[in-house]
Amino acid sequence: MSLGALSIQNLRCLRQIDLELHPGRNLIIGANGSGKTSLLEGIFLLGRGRSFRTRNSERLISHGESRLVVFGRTLPPQAGGIPTALGIQVTRGEPTIAKIQGEFTQTLADLSEALPVQVIDPGVHKLVEDSAYRRRRWLDWLTFHVEHGFVDVWAHYTRALKQRNAALKQIQADRAATGQLDAWDSELAQLGEKLAQSRRRVLEDLQPHWQATVRALADLHLELVYFQGWGRGTPLLTSLQASRERDILRGSTHAGPHRGDVILKLDGKLARETLSRGQQKLAAVSMILAQLRLLTTVLPEPPTLLLDDPAAELDPERLTRFIDQVAPLRCQLVLTSLSAGGQPFGQPDRMFHVEQGRVSEP
Repeated sequence: MSLGALSIQNLRCLRQIDLELHPGRNLIIGANGSGKTSLLEGIFLLGRGRSFRTRNSERLISHGESRLVVFGRTLPPQAGGIPTALGIQVTRGEPTIAKIQGEFTQTLADLSEALPVQVIDPGVHKLVEDSAYRRRRWLDWLTFHVEHGFVDVWAHYTRALKQRNAALKQIQADRAATGQLDAWDSELAQLGEKLAQSRRRVLEDLQPHWQATVRALADLHLELVYFQGWGRGTPLLTSLQASRERDILRGSTHAGPHRGDVILKLDGKLARETLSRGQQKLAAVSMILAQLRLLTTVLPEPPTLLLDDPAAELDPERLTRFIDQVAPLRCQLVLTSLSAGGQPFGQPDRMFHVEQGRVSEP
């Protein structure tokens, strides 16, 4: 569903803003440092439970304040439909809480179902350049929407992993406790195999969208290769048992989908070692656009796409290609720009001006 009403309190320089978004193209204009990107962060936080700029949500809270709140209401998919109200609150020193239709969510992942949102920002190249953590999150968000029940398996696996790691640390102090690992190994292996299978299926479904997008946008013949987190062709239970002594020594579990990755290769070599920064950016953008292309075939309504100054770092030819890839998605767009002139996506359906943390409609 598209996002309609949006209210943000105490998020960075945004002390209090209220606005109504259009289901089509929304343009946010303003000078650097005015709060444009912070507004996108607020939308992303509402749909993901976290920021796309920092892993520490407390850093988003305005200076001198104890908490931030973001509230939103989706636009109903059709006339007579029921909008969904959702909100999130981040408080210093306390767990983040979220509500959907006035009820507390069990996990922040529930927000993703109510408001599927993705972002392309100037730091998008980190999806290729950085550690596997970012690429796992990229794949898991897609898998969450495509594979029913994935989030439950992921949650159970995460809990079992924590329990096994706790048992490993206990064994470091008391080797007699080694026997308790057998039960955790069995549970972890069963859940981990399911998790990896779901990820693998989704990445296979993504391949045609990925190949078409990366060739059209970047002229690159890149491979997306799934690494499940342990040896290919080896059962996870076997890998867990084989690495037990090393795991005890380190106090953490070595094998499993928590170490999985999506590896980009060019002519058999790691893309992050061979691509330029500009090529990494195009590859990362292609990953996100391919993801959205697949989602538009699965979700009843297109997701929301946030674009932070998309024209800033693309030459005219690449920008034209980028527009050609985004336009058919029929996503709700929320994009930022320094000015209203020369917009790559044409006349916006709604425009907002941000100045010193305040938002108005010109």
